[in-house]
Amino acid sequence: MQEVDYRSSPYPVREDLVEAQRLAWRRLAAPGAFLDGTRRVEVAREVRNARDCGLCRRRLAALSPAAVDGAHDAAGGLTPAETEAVHRIATDPGRLSRGWLAGLLAEGLGEEDYVEIVSIVASVMVMDTFRRALGLPVFDLPAPEDGRPSFHSAPGARAHDGWVRLVQPEDVRPEDGAVYDGPLAAPVVKALSLVPEAKRAYWRMAEVHYLPNAEMGNFKTRVRAVDRMQMELVASRVSALHQCVY
Repeated sequence: MQEVDYRSSPYPVREDLVEAQRLAWRRLAAPGAFLDGTRRVEVAREVRNARDCGLCRRRLAALSPAAVDGAHDAAGGLTPAETEAVHRIATDPGRLSRGWLAGLLAEGLGEEDYVEIVSIVASVMVMDTFRRALGLPVFDLPAPEDGRPSFHSAPGARAHDGWVRLVQPEDVRPEDGAVYDGPLAAPVVKALSLVPEAKRAYWRMAEVHYLPNAEMGNFKTRVRAVDRMQMELVASRVSALHQCVY
């Protein structure tokens, strides 16, 4: 597997960032909760294919993505529903809808599979964007590891106000492992909780690149080189460009 390091970076990179990305890249190749190592790596491959996908470009230019038919430029290692999920999440997340997801589930995409795909897509995009921002090539995809997924989803998960089932802090079971830091959690933190392993994998990476959950309510925090107001200015601008309801 390619070593995750930043010795060639033109800028210094915090060691906790390097370690978080190293862990995420190793984790990508291993069996997950519902996807084996091969499918997980194929999801990462499609994240990158989506950048140059002709169908995705035509849909982005259209008033509605539903108005454009066609096939994605894909490697072929995933099902059509999985490929559609990866490409749309990676290229046009601001126009996803509950009906779009319902259609994928009707095609046979598992709800838990979808949650794990979201976790992988978000993690890979964080790492790839970080590398490109530094003027560095993205890491080579790792070789998949053998093994079976755990097939664990949170037994206390229920349909609430999200598009997929999620587990409330009071419904976490011991077999789920650590899911929340306390009795309260923001909706965005609950989003992947149907698959606790996928939730932990994403937030382990996200907190290092943004803020630890314990610091979210501290608007005077100085745990990063920039202050909280500067962080939120960048975050809100990026969210607006991506049509994210930040």
